[in-house]
Amino acid sequence: MTPQGPRNAWRRALLMPLRALKATLGGLLALLILFEEWGWEPLQRVLARIGAWPGLRWVEGAVRRLPPYAALALFALPTLMLAPVKLGALWLIGHGQVVAGAVVIVVAKLAGTAVVARLFTLTRPALMRLDWFAALHDRWSHWKNALLERVRASRPWRAARLLGRRWRRRWHRLLGRPGPD
Repeated sequence: MTPQGPRNAWRRALLMPLRALKATLGGLLALLILFEEWGWEPLQRVLARIGAWPGLRWVEGAVRRLPPYAALALFALPTLMLAPVKLGALWLIGHGQVVAGAVVIVVAKLAGTAVVARLFTLTRPALMRLDWFAALHDRWSHWKNALLERVRASRPWRAARLLGRRWRRRWHRLLGRPGPD
């Protein structure tokens, strides 16, 4: 065996848990991003309808006119406001109220995604005037799209989509109406 052989074996053995952790965290991040992608447009549209109400129209107009750094501060606000709510949910979970804590987290995630999506739509022109924000947004978009391509090309994703289509067809047959194909 070469002098590097045992050393490389030890290194591989030590790095294996880190690789497993990286794969697990990557999978969780992919699920989070998929959830965000799933909810971004529909939730943003719901808030756009609410924003069209006569009393709120002027609020959206004021948000659209914000200068770049004010738009950035407003864009960050939902994340800061939801942090205590999520901590409260963790407190509930820690005190045995697992279902209540999980419901709070899901509702906070849905509300946060809706508000952030709408705010981003309203503030995007101002935010893109910040060169560093535009560069980060571009890098994030490329990275996210590449990740979503890998996930959607994966065998589990394709199997889940096929299973979903089969269940929808069965559901529509059960209801006696033509199903999606």
